[in-house]
This record gives sequence, C-alpha cells and structure tokens, in this order.
Amino acid sequence: MEEIELRELFFIVWKKKWLIVLITLVSIIASALVSFFILPSEYETYTTLMVGKSKEYSGMNQSIEYNDVLLNKQLVSTYGEIAKSRAVGQEVIDELGLDINHGQFSEKLNVSLVNETEIIKLSVTHDDPKEAAVIANETAKIFMEQVKQIMNIDNVQVIDRALVPENAVSPKPLLNIAIAGVLGIMLSVFVIFILEYLDNTIKTANDIEKHLDLPVIGMIPKTADK
Repeated sequence: MEEIELRELFFIVWKKKWLIVLITLVSIIASALVSFFILPSEYETYTTLMVGKSKEYSGMNQSIEYNDVLLNKQLVSTYGEIAKSRAVGQEVIDELGLDINHGQFSEKLNVSLVNETEIIKLSVTHDDPKEAAVIANETAKIFMEQVKQIMNIDNVQVIDRALVPENAVSPKPLLNIAIAGVLGIMLSVFVIFILEYLDNTIKTANDIEKHLDLPVIGMIPKTADK
C-alpha cells in the first residue's frame, strides 16, 4: 500500500514537472537580478588592538607578571563596551563628518573579543571600501583616547591597522541563487499538491473508485476518428 502511495505522489509531481522548472527558473533569475543589480555591495575590514602594558612601561628587562595578564583579560570586556559606547561612536562621526547617527554607526561597527586573549577586534562594514578602513582606524584611535581619559591608563596598542578591502563580503550571488533554487523547488512542489488537492475532476478509472466510491465494470477504449 505504501509503495502505491509513493508511486502516486511521484506521478502527481512528474506530470506537472514543467511547473517545477518554471517556478525554479523564475526564483533563480529573480535572485540573480536582485543580487547583481539591486543589493548594494558591502565591504568589511578590521583593526585589532591588544590590552597590555603601555610602551613606556615595557622593556627588555621587565617581565610580565601573571596578575597583570589576568587584569588585562578582565579589562578586555570593559574596553569592549567602551568601544561600542555612544561617546566613541559620536566622536568618530564628528571627526570624520559622517552623515549618519549613532544607531547607523553601530550597525556598521562590530566589536568582538578574541577568546582567552587580550585582543579586541574592531570590524567595520561599509559600501565604500576606503571609507570602511578610515572608519575602523579612526574608531581605534578614538577608542584608545577614551580609554586613557576614562580609565586614566594607557595600556591599549594597535596590532594591525585596518586595510582597504578588495572584495565585497555581501551580497553573495552564488549562495543566494542556490538558496533561491532550493526554495523554488520546494514552492513548486507545494503548489502542485495544492492544485492536485483542489482538482476534483475525473480523469481515470481510479478517480471514479476514489471520489465516487463506485466500481468500474468496463472501459470504452478511445479510437481515432475516421
């Protein structure tokens, strides 16, 4: 019985395979057009900073105490919140003359803490690759100034300055097209079953037994007209 059911389902899908092809092609073409011509390109760059002893205190003959390392790791979380603060964001906006508010700036900035390290990563996403690098480096600079002013300590240093990114991180046309293709197939199969469910016309002998609950006692063969 289960085998017959599966055959029937397969037959329902197969006889409307043109609908699967049509809907899938439309989904893929629409996704390609949106990805290549409508969605703006976004570029991402980042700068990394390290929380540690300031340059004036670090020397060849001076060892780093274990307690200092623990303290620096504890400060990383605090410094991460300072980097995301309105004070830092607004000063970056003012210094660079950006035509955005703090909320929009926060959407472009991502502050992440590298686990089990004293490193903070400031990432910036922007539709202009050069502007992304400028904002990232300026944010690092303002952040270091704010730490020195608020914490009264100069213990943050830049490891890597942000570089101008060459390739966009979004949109991802191939991924979008692949997802659209899968969704198109799923949607088309769903539409086929809905159409089949709503179709109550009699086409075969099995339909008579199924819908009218009447036995089939004979069939008239179709002949060519003469």
